[in-house]
Amino acid sequence: MDFRFFEIYRRGDYLWTLFEGALFSIALTVGAAIIGFLFALVLSGVRYGQIPYVRHLATSYVEFIRNTPLIVQLFFVAFGLPLLLGYQWPFWAHALLALVLNFSAYFSEILRAGYGTVPDGQREAAAALGMGNLLIFFKIVLPQAVAKMYPSLASQFIFLFLTTGVISEIGVNDLTQAGKFIDSRTFRTFEVFFTLTVLYIAISLSFKVILAGLQRRLFAWQVVR
Repeated sequence: MDFRFFEIYRRGDYLWTLFEGALFSIALTVGAAIIGFLFALVLSGVRYGQIPYVRHLATSYVEFIRNTPLIVQLFFVAFGLPLLLGYQWPFWAHALLALVLNFSAYFSEILRAGYGTVPDGQREAAAALGMGNLLIFFKIVLPQAVAKMYPSLASQFIFLFLTTGVISEIGVNDLTQAGKFIDSRTFRTFEVFFTLTVLYIAISLSFKVILAGLQRRLFAWQVVR
């Protein structure tokens, strides 16, 4: 077969398009992960605290998100919500919202599982010392749960980054959309998507190294086996 990767690499504008797409995908994923994690803390805290009614709403939300495809959520957020609520955002904002909703549900379930790994004796000892439920949660339960479930949170983050290519379906200029644009100009489909594969692998491995470094810095007190 006649591979012509040079048709991509010799054009500075194509390389710049790939760079911009990769940068946008990274920024959008990191932003969605941070906001989604904060939302997940609320969701998992509500479920952990057994707050009546609200707990059931949080559980229903998490189950709905975890049992529907990301692309369905994306289309609903991008096209369904504007019709229902009468607003219009840029497509990148719709993509961000869809990713936040997705991240938050998966992160909250991971965190909820982490809460169960904290020994009851520690909670009871903290209560005996006069600590309230909120203080016990934030000082005793949450730090240990995040430390123990950090590998799962990191893996879920990388997995969701790899699925962000679906946002190109609504015209967001991410890395996948950049590849589609170049493919439509060069008609070198194999070369373009092989390049995208290499870029996604490189970014994922970079995320893995960065997240491992954060784990060592943030949870030095936690023995990692």
